[in-house]
Amino acid sequence: MNLFYLIRHGQAGTRDAYDCLSSLGQIQAKALGVWLAREGVTFDAVWTGALRRQQDTAAIVLEAMAEAGSNQPEPCRDERWSEFDMDAVYAAIAPQMASEDPAFRDHFEALQRAIVSGDAKVQRTWTAADSAVVRAWVAGRYPFDGELWPGFVARVQSAARERLDEAATGRRIAVFTSATPVAITLGLVLPLRSSDMMELAGSSINTNVTLLNVKEGRPQLFAFNASAHLESPEHRTFR
Repeated sequence: MNLFYLIRHGQAGTRDAYDCLSSLGQIQAKALGVWLAREGVTFDAVWTGALRRQQDTAAIVLEAMAEAGSNQPEPCRDERWSEFDMDAVYAAIAPQMASEDPAFRDHFEALQRAIVSGDAKVQRTWTAADSAVVRAWVAGRYPFDGELWPGFVARVQSAARERLDEAATGRRIAVFTSATPVAITLGLVLPLRSSDMMELAGSSINTNVTLLNVKEGRPQLFAFNASAHLESPEHRTFR
């Protein structure tokens, strides 16, 4: 089979320092590496996005595989696999939404107070304000000087097509990326709307494996959000 592995990074840091792995994220990544080695999985090529949490996940997984006697290729970096810049989206769009929507302003201000107070729960919770900001960005409702949703989809799918073409030659490919790029890649396999992609991203478990098989030039979905390596319920996280 011509297999293409899409792997989400481990649990990341807190809201004010998100682009790193938490201690649990490191545990999740090591567990994945041990499991892949035990299953006899090998890769002909490994890719990561440009973000630290993606690259660190790859490094820990590959190190765990090597310790189990399964040496893999050194990863190559392709920034097209990076997640969209949530901080930039928030900074630009949230104030515009707050100025015209009192209900959103209340949610947003409550979120800011919780962050400042050190509320640990809010660090791992996807709030109503978060969802509203991302939906507005995807829909293009407000002016934004950064990367727009259509451009984000185009860059991820351009990278995905290249890797799918590589897999079609019989090479087994792994990409360490983030939740939304995985969902966008699935848009090349299934008839997904933008809202469908975001729902899939929201259901993505840290260090999950999504597996595609490229058969006769067409990708087929074999598995989505697989997490058999996370045996303890407390290790299965979404953010």
